[in-house]
Amino acid sequence: MKCLSLAWTLSAGLALSTIGGVAQAQEKYVTIGTGGQTGVYYVAGQSICRFVNRDSAKSGIRCNAPASGGGVANVNGLRSGEFNFGIMQSDHQFKAMKGLPPFEQQGAMDDLRAVMSLQSEVFTVLARRDAGINGLDDLKGKRVNIGNPGSGQRDTFDEVMRLQGWDKSVFKLASELKPAEQASALSDNNIDAMSYFVGHPNGAIQEATTTVDAVLVPITGPQIDKLLSEKSYYTKAEIPGGLYKGNDKPTQSIGGKAVLSVSAKTDPDVVYQVVKSVFENLDRFRKLHPSFADLKEEDMIKVGLTAPLHEGAARYYKERGWLK
Repeated sequence: MKCLSLAWTLSAGLALSTIGGVAQAQEKYVTIGTGGQTGVYYVAGQSICRFVNRDSAKSGIRCNAPASGGGVANVNGLRSGEFNFGIMQSDHQFKAMKGLPPFEQQGAMDDLRAVMSLQSEVFTVLARRDAGINGLDDLKGKRVNIGNPGSGQRDTFDEVMRLQGWDKSVFKLASELKPAEQASALSDNNIDAMSYFVGHPNGAIQEATTTVDAVLVPITGPQIDKLLSEKSYYTKAEIPGGLYKGNDKPTQSIGGKAVLSVSAKTDPDVVYQVVKSVFENLDRFRKLHPSFADLKEEDMIKVGLTAPLHEGAARYYKERGWLK
């Protein structure tokens, strides 16, 4: 009897081990490309993963959202397979689909697909008050952080410079600091102005405005009006007054939407589960950052989506009756 009992125990142990191995093998891991840790992309990616992982026992999906170089880097990460999902500006989704700069060397990414749009974003320039920068033209001859290569802020800044007929030589210094490095550089008087394409309120800008007297710079003028008329993925935008110390009045600029994107090759069931985890927890999601507070289902499934919907996302939206 002891031998039989021992044999049964070993057999059961092997069976459980095999079942566990199969379950482990079936578990799927997804990685979301986000942005710098001071930005809203990082918060968005971490928040999405939080809800996906809460339901991983049922869905079999585990999610992580590391910091990355930002929107342009996330497009490239989707191409290479480094990321399964990537957060990017709506204009970058469009440019990647068409193979436009900064993606001209890689060519058109026809299999790029939209999942949902997230927070609104604004092209933001913050300057030391003592630098005397009151508008776009005043940036000439100053020390300006134009953003790290591969970031959304850098691509937008490059587009603005082309419109103005500028190159980096118009600045006394054109630094390429990452978002997390900008606030301290401004406070330490190593730069006169910093730029960011980001949702508001933003931690880096809050840090900068509490450590140095700094002002938000309006991004307006004839060339900006031309940009808005020619590029439908940009819209007029406003940073509300009172969000940051010393900036009580609204500031005019341009903006767009942050968009969660994937490749068409991504498993529809995985995309479906990720979408479901967000929308079934949307009230909680809205509370995780002030820039998520105004998110609405009807906007998230269409506004700012400059690529076709992925079939997994479309399936969920049809089930909810939001799409026909």
